[in-house]
Amino acid sequence: MGKLEPINLETYQPLREVVCEALRDAIKKGILEPGERLMEVQVADELGISRTPVREAIRKLEQEGYVIMMPRRGTYVADVSESDVKEIFEIRSALEALATGLAARRIEQDELEMLQGYLLEIENYIHEKDIEKIVETDIKFHGLLYQVSRNERLVAIISNLKEQLARFRTLSMSYPGRLQETLEEHSEMVEAIANGDVSAARDAAERHMERAEETLLKALRKKQRETTNRHKAEIEGAV
Repeated sequence: MGKLEPINLETYQPLREVVCEALRDAIKKGILEPGERLMEVQVADELGISRTPVREAIRKLEQEGYVIMMPRRGTYVADVSESDVKEIFEIRSALEALATGLAARRIEQDELEMLQGYLLEIENYIHEKDIEKIVETDIKFHGLLYQVSRNERLVAIISNLKEQLARFRTLSMSYPGRLQETLEEHSEMVEAIANGDVSAARDAAERHMERAEETLLKALRKKQRETTNRHKAEIEGAV
């Protein structure tokens, strides 16, 4: 493997949490790719720690859907199928619509101004082509949107679903034309919320989820084709 950097041991966090965060980040960034095997000994050696916190971190990542543990075969970075994506978005679409509708009823003026501020930031980052900042601000935008729904259980459920596809966020955002579409969809949601129009807010959220799903599926198919072509080229080059 040889892809991981030693972690900082001088931290207040429990070691298993630091390891979990390091592995999760590597998976999100594509450093550890879908289908790649994770061996405890090797991961521990690369991170410069013992196997125990690695084992604990892997168990947590399995619960979060980042890895799968197969009896007698080992642990692998989880892949995602089109069926998985469709199931997750089916649920997310309903919950995002609910959250956005509640936000239209319950948002305060200062919170509305924060949402509008995030839109301006995203627009600026699009011009600067700073995908990392766009993704970071998009997370803040949705986080605030959920918060103003004033429903903690709803926030927890949506956050869990979002986390299952978080590692593909940059892949989806990088798809041609998606950034501008996302900005327009967010603007429609905020406008409906500002007008207190629950029905329009829900509709805007559903459209956003529908287009996000379509884009992610296209991006995943494109990546799979590229991976297949690369593997073919490597095989042909080795012959």
